[in-house]
Amino acid sequence: MQKILAYPLSVLFYLCFGLTLVVFQFIQWFCHKTFGYKGLKNAVDVLQFAIMRCLNILGTQISFNNPYNISTDRPLIIVANHQSMYDISPILWYMRKHHVKFVSKKELGKGIPSISYNLRHGGSVLIDRKNPRQALPAMMKFGEYIEKTKRAAVIFPEGTRSKDGKPRPFKTKGLEMLMKKVPSALIVPITVNNSWKMLRYGTFPMGIGNHIKFTVHKPLEITNFTDKAELIQQVEKTIVEAIES
Repeated sequence: MQKILAYPLSVLFYLCFGLTLVVFQFIQWFCHKTFGYKGLKNAVDVLQFAIMRCLNILGTQISFNNPYNISTDRPLIIVANHQSMYDISPILWYMRKHHVKFVSKKELGKGIPSISYNLRHGGSVLIDRKNPRQALPAMMKFGEYIEKTKRAAVIFPEGTRSKDGKPRPFKTKGLEMLMKKVPSALIVPITVNNSWKMLRYGTFPMGIGNHIKFTVHKPLEITNFTDKAELIQQVEKTIVEAIES
């Protein structure tokens, strides 16, 4: 019965979601050209809120538990598990005061209204995972940007999303590079739960009636760890232990 109901709700969701992306493509362009980075940032923030409202059509609830008063005067490296594309808007919205930027694959940099524009112009980095000659210099430059501007970098060290919620082993090179280039950063682990259920049937119909949960764990000082491998292991352990079975 739930899957049957998912069909008409998914049609309505995709109509609203697609229209939102198309409309905000123009809004982002206009705000960026007229008001610069600040205008683009404000437009992107509102876009994330609108996307979350689109998810409500599917009966989706979103909880973001962050008990920590994290300073905006420090750069952040946000490390999270990855379950679907619907992990992204809540992180952008609820952490918006930190000016969140993403480490994304280059394929997302074109062809997707609003999303591609923000990734290209908003300060995120697009990397070619198959080409270290492009990826490593791009990550180094991105880290220097985060350190200088005191903004927040989000990285999903699994490298790809988990289709069943079970975590994949962390790939550590990108995270190691960021820690090297952003030495003053706080590491902020975040656990994502139930986002994978949005795609439990594939891309159509969408999963309905899900409760996507985000848990922000205690931030960690890079400078408190002489062994960066130990820090990464602790971050991975913290995130994985909070993933619901």
